[in-house]
Amino acid sequence: MATVHKYILVRLPRIGNRQINSLGLRFHKRYFSKTLPKTKPSSNILTLHKRGLIQDIFPNSTDELAKVLTSSPQTIYCGFDPTASSLHIGNLLAIIGLIHCQRAGHNGIALIGGATASIGDPSGKSKEREPLSVDQVAQNAEAIENNLKTIFENHELYIWKSNKDLKPIRILNNSSWYKGKNVVEFLSSIGRHLRMGTMLGRKSVKSRLESPAGLNFSEFSYQAFQAYDFLHLHRQYGCRIQLGGMDQMGNICTGYELIDRLHGPSVYGITLPLVTTSSGDKLGKTAGNAVWLNSQNTSEFDLYQYFVQLPDSLMRKYLELFTFLSLDEIGSIMQKHQSHPSKRQAQKKLAEQVSLLVHGEEGLSKAKRLTEALYGSSGIRALEVLNEKEAEELFKGAFISKILLEPGITIFDMVEKVKCLPSGGKGEKLIRDGGLYINNNRVANPNQLLLEGEHILKNNLTFIRVGKKNYYIVKWI
Repeated sequence: MATVHKYILVRLPRIGNRQINSLGLRFHKRYFSKTLPKTKPSSNILTLHKRGLIQDIFPNSTDELAKVLTSSPQTIYCGFDPTASSLHIGNLLAIIGLIHCQRAGHNGIALIGGATASIGDPSGKSKEREPLSVDQVAQNAEAIENNLKTIFENHELYIWKSNKDLKPIRILNNSSWYKGKNVVEFLSSIGRHLRMGTMLGRKSVKSRLESPAGLNFSEFSYQAFQAYDFLHLHRQYGCRIQLGGMDQMGNICTGYELIDRLHGPSVYGITLPLVTTSSGDKLGKTAGNAVWLNSQNTSEFDLYQYFVQLPDSLMRKYLELFTFLSLDEIGSIMQKHQSHPSKRQAQKKLAEQVSLLVHGEEGLSKAKRLTEALYGSSGIRALEVLNEKEAEELFKGAFISKILLEPGITIFDMVEKVKCLPSGGKGEKLIRDGGLYINNNRVANPNQLLLEGEHILKNNLTFIRVGKKNYYIVKWI
C-alpha cells in the first residue's frame, strides 16, 4: 500500500510583506525540493478530456500546455471559498480534478478562501450573498479543511492502487497573505495593472449589472482578489495552472492578465464542467439542492442513495467524472448494466466509489448497511444490527417512543401506547386489513403477543410502519 503522507497546511505569521515573500520561498524550497518524492510526471492531464473532465483551456494553446505539463512537474491550484460549513458534490468534481493532477505527478494546492469568502464571488449568482461574520468564515474554513484532508486521505488509502508515492496536496488559506495588507497598497500595486473595460466585460459581471439586483463594488472586486491569489501562488510556489469550474473562467482570465503584465505569459487556466441534474439544473447551495460532503449535512446513507437513484442516462458520464475507474472498466460496467438495468449495477458502483472517496470504508459500510435495512431482502437481520443513532438517521422524521417492556403486551397494546393508529375498533380493523408492518413484516393479528427476535429485536428496538411512509420507532426499556 502507498505511504500515507500528512497534508501540509501552511499558515504564514503576521510579519511584513517582504519577509512573507522570502519565507514563502523557503517553504517552497523546503517542501518541494527536499520532502516530496521525485517522480516523473505521467504528465499530460489534458487527456482527461476523454473523461469529459475538461471544459475549456485558457489561453487556447493545447499543444503548448501539453509541452509544459510533460517537461517537468507543474504546480496546479484550485480554490474553495468557505461560504458554508461543508463542500458539496459540485465542489467534489474540482477536488477530483486536483487529485487527477496529483496522480499524474504534479504538485497540487487546494486554496481555502478564508479572505475572499467575506467578499463573495458573483459568478453564477443572481443576487448578493448573505454576509458572513469573521467567526463563521473561520469555522467554515476549518470544516472545509477537514473535508479536503479526509478526501485526499481516503483516495490514497482506498482508491490509489499504485506503489508510487503521491506528492501530498498542500492546503493553504488565503487569509494568511491578506492579514495586515493595506488596501491602499493593494490598489496601488495590483489595481493599476487591471483594466476596467475587461473586468466589466466578464460574463459574471455583465449578467449581474443587467439584473434587478445589480452588483455591489465588493462583489465586482472579487476577481481582483482571485487574480492576486494566482499571482501570489505563482510567485511563492511556482504555480502556473489554475483549475476551476466553468463559471470561474472570467476570474481565471483576470489572473492570467495580471500575471502576464507583471511576469510574462507563463500561466494557464483549465475549467471543469458544472455538475447538473438530469434536467440540466445546476447542483449547489445557491440552487438549494446541494448534496453535501460532510456527514452532518448529508448522511453517508443519503449520499450513497443520491447516486444509487440517478437515472441510467447519467451513468456513463458520472462514472467517468466522479470515479477513478479506467475507461475500459467503465465500459465493462455499462455493458453489464445494460444487460440487467433493473439491478442498477452502474449506479451501485458509482455510489460505492464516491462514498469510498468521501467517507472511507467505514462510511461506505454504514451506507450499505442502512440501505439493506431499508430496501434489502435480509429483513429482521438487517434491522437488528442498527444502533439507535443509525435507526433515527435511517427513518428521519419517525416518531420515537420509549416503552416499558411488560409481560403479556400485545401488538395492539404497543400501537395504542405509540398512538400510531386510531384507538379501539378502527385501529384493530386497520391491522386486520394489513395496514400495519412491524420490522418490515406485515402483521394481521392485533392480539398477538410480542415476541423477542420477531417483534422486539436484539438491539431493543421495534420498527413500525403504517401505510407506505409513516414510520415509528419503539425503544424498549
